Amino acid sequence: MPEQAAPAAAVIYAKDVARLGAFYADVAGLSIMHAEADHTSLESASLQLFIVAINPTIAAKVQIAQPPVPRENTALKFIFPVASLAAARKLAVEAGGSLKPAGAEWAFNGFRHCDGVDPEGNVFQLRERAG
Repeated sequence: MPEQAAPAAAVIYAKDVARLGAFYADVAGLSIMHAEADHTSLESASLQLFIVAINPTIAAKVQIAQPPVPRENTALKFIFPVASLAAARKLAVEAGGSLKPAGAEWAFNGFRHCDGVDPEGNVFQLRERAG
């Protein structure tokens, strides 16, 4: 029997692992599969997302503003599918992040897209099927 390939995976380093894990579970619809103080594993059918605690020495230097200041100086942006950008916008705010207003959404490749910021300032994108 051939071995099945593992789903795609990504890691986000976090100051508050539990809060960020809960955020992505709520907003991106991922299931929390395992959670400990220093890491959380989330999954969907096609993605594993690992939230891992930042090294304490580095974490002590990281300041998280409220509301979070977008950290846009990064080469990566995660994109998560959602059924509804409008519903996800509300969930993002309730979970301590934000999604740009509906006027900032754009259509591309059969989807409506919108950028957001998680509770630690990481920029992400959500997309819903257009039509």
